[in-house]
Amino acid sequence: MALSYKARRRWALVILLIGLPLYVVAAVNVIDLFERPSILVELMVYVGLGFLWALPFRFIFRGIGQADPNEKADG
Repeated sequence: MALSYKARRRWALVILLIGLPLYVVAAVNVIDLFERPSILVELMVYVGLGFLWALPFRFIFRGIGQADPNEKADG
């Protein structure tokens, strides 16, 4: 079952305000478990992880910045 526009907006907000900071903390802690790599390797790891976190949530974020498609326009 597909999520409604309002439900996707709410989930996007939860993901950005709660999930993303938790993911950032987890990513930094995972890097700290190993000996610190060179700055370029570390940058590439963070860019890769920054891209990977959004992949499972593409369907939630798609179209969120647009107007509600179910809302009737005054005409």
